[in-house]
Amino acid sequence: MSGPFVPRAGGILSADIAVPEHEREVRFYSRVLSTGENPLWREDLMNNAGAPVIGLGARSAEYADLPLQWMPHIQVADVAASAQRALDLSGTELMHGKDDGGKSQWAVLLDPNGAAFGIIPIVSEDALPPTEDVASRDAAARVGCISWLDLTVSNAAATRDFYRQVVGWSVQDVEMEDVSERYADYNMLGDDGNPAAGVCHARGANLDLPPVWMIYLPVGDLAESLRRVRAEGGKVIKARQGTDGEYAYAAVQDPVGACLALVPG
Repeated sequence: MSGPFVPRAGGILSADIAVPEHEREVRFYSRVLSTGENPLWREDLMNNAGAPVIGLGARSAEYADLPLQWMPHIQVADVAASAQRALDLSGTELMHGKDDGGKSQWAVLLDPNGAAFGIIPIVSEDALPPTEDVASRDAAARVGCISWLDLTVSNAAATRDFYRQVVGWSVQDVEMEDVSERYADYNMLGDDGNPAAGVCHARGANLDLPPVWMIYLPVGDLAESLRRVRAEGGKVIKARQGTDGEYAYAAVQDPVGACLALVPG
């Protein structure tokens, strides 16, 4: 990713979810994300610069039909056109917000695999969250953000093409190997040419991951965050350690079943 907060077609700024057991979920995320000497997230789930990057709403009748998935908000050049392309390509529209003049402002969609995502217009520079306060601290300019996004499915090539047409992403092959067989996963590139997300085959290192968009949230102390995942009623689906023995990545499930990835900040 070129940066956590960039106005560009195909860029991801934020994500949200509507959950049952809302108080328990708020506790889970506030505990899991606020690890390390200089936490990247506050207890109210805003990032350490006070920006609302992730939204955890209570499940209500209005949101009853939304799946229990973290839904990334992807910037597109034309919300109405992207939503129509999704429908033409066997996607599903769950919600569609329009202004008083009927112009599309946002939409919530499902791809043919059932992965949920939102589309929004390209965000203006003055609407981006501030990061100056973080950059001025003694610690490096780390900030709570969505540091990566990927989707693991059995039909990765077809899914790649769906998002290429709906979002406007271009594609970069990523060479992979599984039991001596070579294949390619895909980096999806924004209109600035920088990777914005990944679409992966459900094999090799990605085997057994759920077919949903996994938002990657950085934390200050990943080992402690994983301890808290378990202590607060969540589950570690898969964890990977580096050669130094430190955790480098973990896919986790929260107490109500929503999945996401945690990485070192």
